[in-house]
This record gives sequence, C-alpha cells and structure tokens, in this order.
Amino acid sequence: MNEQPFVIERTYNAPLEKVWKAITDRTEMKKWYFDIAEFKPEPGFEFSFTAGDKNKSYLHLCRVTDVEQGRKIAYTWRYEGYEGDSEVTWELTEENGKTRVRLTHSGLETFPAEKNPDLTKKNFEQGWNEILGKSLMEYLEKQ
Repeated sequence: MNEQPFVIERTYNAPLEKVWKAITDRTEMKKWYFDIAEFKPEPGFEFSFTAGDKNKSYLHLCRVTDVEQGRKIAYTWRYEGYEGDSEVTWELTEENGKTRVRLTHSGLETFPAEKNPDLTKKNFEQGWNEILGKSLMEYLEKQ
C-alpha cells in the first residue's frame, strides 16, 4: 500500500527568516504550534509533545531527520503506544519578499486508522489546514 503523502502549500506575507524562526525556535513555536519543551533544528535531536482534543491527547514522539538551514526541516512523527511512523517535512521558498511553505506529511497509511479514527488522513488534513491556514498565518501576519 503506497499511499500518497498529504501535501499543503501556503504563501505568507512574511520574510523567509521570520518563517524559519517560527518553525524552528521553540519559543516562537509555542505561540502558534505546540508547546514543545526542547527543540533544536539539528539532525538526530529528539523531542516530544502532548496534543489532542478535549476527548483524548497523544504523546507525539519525534526526531529531526534533515535540516537545510533556512530552507528545509524534516522530522519523524509517531505516537507513544501506537503503531505507525510518519515524517513531516517543511520546505521554504522565498518569493518576492513573501515565503511559500510546502508541508508534506508522509507515512500516514502506517497509522492504525481503522482502529482509531483520530489517526485518519482526513483528520491530519483538517489539522494541518488549521495549523498552516489559520494559526501560522495569523502568527506571521499579525505583527
């Protein structure tokens, strides 16, 4: 089963450096993304955070796999106590003073969605649309 990854692209009215800092600086990430105790944009760095909704939260276990300073960061994304392993990749491109972000979440088919509806591709699509289309956009463009 070779499912297509989920891909979302958004262009923000913000310089590349500001977007890079937003997605790699723990203090900035807390303002729009998740409250991550420790984060370093370095390959091999492991981090975790708890997130979910009012009914259930999940411990996310992640490890940075790839970094191209100012251009790309990727990390594994899995859940404690659940099978499945995925990867989230953020790619940044500068376009006339704005920044285009392409987020790819691959490996979603490895999660046991049939056992847990929270882990369906549709839920990830809704989550990433909310995060990139609302949270990150408001954070970057309000200042």
